[in-house]
Amino acid sequence: MIELPNDNQTGPSAFTREDARYPIDLTGPQSHTLVRRPGVGSLSIGPSQLGKKADLHVASDARIDWTVFDPFTTPAGSPWPRFLYYSGSDDNFLEWAKKRPIEEMTWAPVLSADTAADASNSILHSLHIELSQSGGRLSLRLPNASCRLSVSGNLTRFSATGNLPSSLTLAPRTSRRKTDPPFRLPDFGELHGVTSLTLQNEPLGQPISLSCLDHFPNLESLSLWGNFCDMELLASHVQLTNLELRFMPDLEGMPSLETWPLLERFIAYNVEDAAGKRLKQQMKARAKIRPWAGYVSVSQLRKAEWWAAEFGRPFSSWPKRIAKLANEAYNEAQASLAQARSFAEAEAAITAFTVRFNNLKGIETTEREDLGEAVWQLSQSENLIGQPITEELAQRWFDEARDY
Repeated sequence: MIELPNDNQTGPSAFTREDARYPIDLTGPQSHTLVRRPGVGSLSIGPSQLGKKADLHVASDARIDWTVFDPFTTPAGSPWPRFLYYSGSDDNFLEWAKKRPIEEMTWAPVLSADTAADASNSILHSLHIELSQSGGRLSLRLPNASCRLSVSGNLTRFSATGNLPSSLTLAPRTSRRKTDPPFRLPDFGELHGVTSLTLQNEPLGQPISLSCLDHFPNLESLSLWGNFCDMELLASHVQLTNLELRFMPDLEGMPSLETWPLLERFIAYNVEDAAGKRLKQQMKARAKIRPWAGYVSVSQLRKAEWWAAEFGRPFSSWPKRIAKLANEAYNEAQASLAQARSFAEAEAAITAFTVRFNNLKGIETTEREDLGEAVWQLSQSENLIGQPITEELAQRWFDEARDY
């Protein structure tokens, strides 16, 4: 139920320059108050643990009446919200989407058991699935209509059947350590038939092996973001018409552009300096022989120092103010460790770094993991002890000093 306002208020379809509030029967009679802000086309729903990241707090196992949003439209008359984020187990939004199209849906399924969901008749233009490390597997029947699909996190928890998506994006959760053995994608069954694929990874994290591309024989478009290895295997995909390389600090083994006779669009953006210069020369040489039909660009070539400064520490995604404090604490700890001549002095440096965050608001699971990674990095920095600080020892110091 939506309680419509009186004549002096704005209705759910009206444009307003001020916040508008509506009682809605989201999980029960007038269970929630929807605050609609001017110019905002998105809405997030999830458990209270999400805090301000969720506009409406709903228990992860609660059943939702998605039709309460039917009366709401944008000033142009299209369905509102345009973009939905939902964390929970209720997949009834797929039933709702049979009649009410969803422009972009991000679902973080909270599943206690293996679950099969059917989106075959749902009208979803773009669907993002965010999978945590644990929980039941999700088996999804994909929409019959054209849909862009993105899957991130623990990819082993996901499988799909049905109509192939117009494009597929995979962003596995990889280790933060670029020295770890290459990550290999799990089997995606029918999805291996897609023609457009994007793979996303952290720039300085565990590399993803491109041996996985052997399972995608129909690729015409490929976009790579982050750290990868086995680049030479790209040469077997001679049918590519579009190739994009972004935020890649290591292009060792990258084939020459002449490898792809059908290539008409090429982008290299924020890539390692030496390889980027070679690609720029190849791009110009190819243009003299056969002009490019699509957009081509090689830009923002980066040296090793840039990668270390931008992505070397685990605070890059933190709000700027908090990241500044974290980096200052890191610098102080690193300077202290450089002078440390005993494990006791090293422990004091890492402890001092750790306790700086005990009274800082907003330290949740993700931030705690980032700080744990920072402690590991600090333990590997230079010191005068004469023997390495093990990861187990640094982690023990971290756990004993933190309250978060």
